[in-house]
Amino acid sequence: MKASEGLGRIPELALRKRKRGLAELLPPVTEILRGSLVERYVTCGNPSCKCARGERHGPIAGRTTGGIVSEEKVAEVRAWIENYHKLKDHIEKISEINRELLRRERERERKQGRKK
Repeated sequence: MKASEGLGRIPELALRKRKRGLAELLPPVTEILRGSLVERYVTCGNPSCKCARGERHGPIAGRTTGGIVSEEKVAEVRAWIENYHKLKDHIEKISEINRELLRRERERERKQGRKK
């Protein structure tokens, strides 16, 4: 079931209020990052190193979209990635509300056209 199907039963004023509420919950767009954090354990290739015996170096935090993130930045980068997902989710919900509002407007215009 699409999210917009459930919106058909909600009064227009409530939809507009929900849309404003979602917009207020949007995270700062300057603090977003699309990607995901992964922890890697690596070997350096030095035969006398502990990693040659199976104790790999790590964890090294990185993101799948490229680049390595230092341990000091992991919490901040994780928050940016969460903000990206929140932003994407809220924008989709706002779009669904706008589609429903447009559908209602077209319906009203069509009914007014019949009455003339």
